Amino acid sequence: MPDSTGAPAAPTTITADDPRYPNLVESYNHRFVGRPEAIRFARSTAEVVSVVESAVAAGRRIAVRSGGHCFEDFTSSPEVRVLLDLSPMNAVGFDERMRAFSVEAGATLGDVYRALYTFWGVTVPGGTCFGVGAGGHFSAGGYGHLSRRDGLIVDHLCAVEVVVVDASGRARTVVATRDADDPHRGLWWAHTGGGGGSFGVVTRYWLRTPDRDPDGAPSSLLPAAPTRMRRRVVMWPWDGMTKRSFTALLRNYCGWYEDHTRPDSPAANLWNNLIVPHRSAQTFGMTAVLDDDTPGSAALLDEQFDRITDGVGVAPVTDELDVVPWWSSWMPSYDWPSDPHGRYKNKAGYLRRGFTERQLDVLHRFLGEQDCPTPAGCLVLTGFGGRVNTVPSGATATAQRDSILKASYSTGVWRSAEQDAANIAWVRAFYREMYADTGGVPVPGGTADGSYIGYPDVDLADPAWNTSGVPWHDLYFKDNYPRLQAVKLRYDPRDVFRHALSVRLPA
Repeated sequence: MPDSTGAPAAPTTITADDPRYPNLVESYNHRFVGRPEAIRFARSTAEVVSVVESAVAAGRRIAVRSGGHCFEDFTSSPEVRVLLDLSPMNAVGFDERMRAFSVEAGATLGDVYRALYTFWGVTVPGGTCFGVGAGGHFSAGGYGHLSRRDGLIVDHLCAVEVVVVDASGRARTVVATRDADDPHRGLWWAHTGGGGGSFGVVTRYWLRTPDRDPDGAPSSLLPAAPTRMRRRVVMWPWDGMTKRSFTALLRNYCGWYEDHTRPDSPAANLWNNLIVPHRSAQTFGMTAVLDDDTPGSAALLDEQFDRITDGVGVAPVTDELDVVPWWSSWMPSYDWPSDPHGRYKNKAGYLRRGFTERQLDVLHRFLGEQDCPTPAGCLVLTGFGGRVNTVPSGATATAQRDSILKASYSTGVWRSAEQDAANIAWVRAFYREMYADTGGVPVPGGTADGSYIGYPDVDLADPAWNTSGVPWHDLYFKDNYPRLQAVKLRYDPRDVFRHALSVRLPA
């Protein structure tokens, strides 16, 4: 029987003979197109339990999708026979019983921010790509332009609801909290940066900042949203940008972050994205934003700009400075990658300090000298640190807690499969050269600190591209991996939930 909305009471099932099917198997990264026997759209936790249990009983490989923005084929692998889509489960509200904000896993970041801000004036420090699903973003340890001020999303995660499968194949629902005496606390911990698709199906998150009184007003239980953002957008021309100028700019940018990591400094409210596409794009640029209520916000932005441009000697072609409303003007204004129909290959690395001189040479060679298959081949350097680094590395599954920047190396957007080989080869060579001193990958050490599971890269598990001798899971999870394996064994002993970079059962 249909419910009051007219929708079917059971999970909607789409199979290959349905005309909607081709549109529903596409991933955000169009290099990957799934071929499941069925796509199941669940609208409740009970429906998720039903779909999971039936898939396990039938011996069908299952994968879970919320926003579908994964850069690899985790939800569209040819081995996946049942694709469980959580997009109908998109409610965001305040749960009086839990005294926390409830976010269903199918909600997008746009849904989350809109509801939290509109009704309570609060927010969480997540990403600015509004179409990303909360299901994957939260479990990866999501971050964004407020993370230097407020930490990671998972630093505000107080509970999680997960559908798990026991050794007999029975699916059940577990609510795991951060309470010290919760027998399921390990399952909560695994979802504070252990990535999605390893332990079960997350159906709901609850959010409340740890030091807040749960009996207080809802508007006091998460960080207050900014009112206005002071924003600066600067674009530099590649024309006239010598190697000396380019490396000076990159060195200065990283140096500013090295010197401004303290969480109690006003500079912790300042966040940047520096996006450097290949020279054939003709320009590259930086966005800087900070809460305009920060004391001395105007001077802080000017001081940073002076530091970054010191000795560069190339005038920007664009330098726009304004103060805009946080919600209506800043928040919806940024999305990356920007083409939802494109093909991509992304790699990532944390920086504990600025690039070495050899790495700066590699950056200029790949971006400013050699050819690239697409003008969109690029480096993105995103602000990090601040309050993120006040949390011990073992307190959450997110182990990288003393980094200052996140680096993303990518190529895209291209549209045809014929261009795959050239684009992927370019970014692989770029990344390998950047980390040539440590086997082609960002081995934790003096400069690097591994990679981010939210930007998954299956090459890290391929000995052809990772010659460091350091396994992929140590690059993502460091010393937290054995604990993640223990959680895996307890809650997914049959390895129902798996993909190319999922947590493995202990040997």
